[in-house]
Amino acid sequence: MTYDNLTLHTDKYQINMMYAHWVHGTLDRKAVFEIFFRKLPFGNGYAVFAGLQRIVDYIKSIRFDEEVLAYLREQEEHYDPAFLELLAKFRFSGTLYSVEEGTIVFPDEPLIRVESTIFEAQLLETALLNFMNFQTLIATKASRIRQVAPDDVLMEFGTRRAQEADAAIWGARAAYIAGFDATSNMRAGMLFGIPSKGTHAHAWVQANDSEEEAFERYAAALPDQVTLLVDTYDTLRSGVPHAIKVAKELERQGKKMAAIRLDSGDLAYLSKTARTMLDDAGLPYVAIVASNDLDENIMFNLKAQGAQIDSWGVGTQLITAADQPALGGVYKLVAREKDGELEPVIKISGNPEKVSTPGKKEVYRIINRDTGKAIADYVALFDETDVQRGEKLKLFDKVHPYIYKYVENYEVQRLLTPIFENGVQVYELPELEQIRAHHKKQLIQFWPEYLRKLNPAIFPVNLSPRAYQLKMDLIHEHTL
Repeated sequence: MTYDNLTLHTDKYQINMMYAHWVHGTLDRKAVFEIFFRKLPFGNGYAVFAGLQRIVDYIKSIRFDEEVLAYLREQEEHYDPAFLELLAKFRFSGTLYSVEEGTIVFPDEPLIRVESTIFEAQLLETALLNFMNFQTLIATKASRIRQVAPDDVLMEFGTRRAQEADAAIWGARAAYIAGFDATSNMRAGMLFGIPSKGTHAHAWVQANDSEEEAFERYAAALPDQVTLLVDTYDTLRSGVPHAIKVAKELERQGKKMAAIRLDSGDLAYLSKTARTMLDDAGLPYVAIVASNDLDENIMFNLKAQGAQIDSWGVGTQLITAADQPALGGVYKLVAREKDGELEPVIKISGNPEKVSTPGKKEVYRIINRDTGKAIADYVALFDETDVQRGEKLKLFDKVHPYIYKYVENYEVQRLLTPIFENGVQVYELPELEQIRAHHKKQLIQFWPEYLRKLNPAIFPVNLSPRAYQLKMDLIHEHTL
């Protein structure tokens, strides 16, 4: 099996459940699963959906080839050879709906819906969650960082600290979706068309006889892209003065130095002092880049202190989502075939937040016609039509249902888009720049109170009265 073969990118219990369905003859029963998450990461007011391209590529590539089947024959479960013969013919033949990448999303609303045989649907669970959870997490973190630096250049610098190669490149892509401008990862740049950026490391300065010589030699090698790292020895007494000297020499050659980079120390003080030194030397065009374990909280505080930083290289804290390294998305069965009909099912839990919402559902974004701003997201059973017709809607708090309001004069956006229909891909994956543009348009739909970093307002996600009543009925039925 080649490294790129993701067919067995799954948990063993998925294969075991598939086998049990095969043994009992229930493998062809229809089922509906939905993916959602229960809690926003980082205390944020929203999340940014990502991972769809990886999901599409994965579904199209599933193949139980002879090498995979040979491995399955070795398992202690002793799968029947006829089961393995069936796997050899496996192709996804179901239907999948998904939110588009770059969309603003919230807890407790379906982000992906899989409609297929129970046999096929079980195989998809692990991989879909893996791709969606990680990329949505990183895109959300990146969007938070963009919120605190709306007009600055943001560069993703996380490859060396990422959890392996796949995390590095797909994390870079997720960050770019949510507003980052570039990545240091050349492979991500080549694969996805993300602009690549880079300067030099402290090792370049240390490898020369002096800092001044290091700067001069670097500028001679790359005169059109000169950014100098000025903190190897002493930022203000040697680094910045030597950078100024090189910048003046470049001017004599008819060129301009791009920037200096600060990677340690008091970034607020150093950036303000360096800015003064550069301006006094007649170099107002030389930008200041900062790195050094940055995240949105440090950047927010640096801006509050008046730091003179134009561009930010953000690495570890972004690519690892260090303050919350998992999203927690789940894949839940919401309907199953019984007697030829789809029957809604529910999961009951001692933790109230883990009680699932039964039934095949649609998600609609309710937009105020006058303001163009989002009012709420509305989760309804798939056959409800009142919201599609623009009828008066009752929006109520699902925890405290006596708190409610009615809305009229709205338009709706259906968030779930068909990606596969009967095994055929019907959705054309957009270019990355289109996804970025979609994300920017999404942000415009929300009032700033929902997007702010500190104490964001809670955007309402409402169940339709029918969906809520179905949930209550099934809870009552299963807890008598």
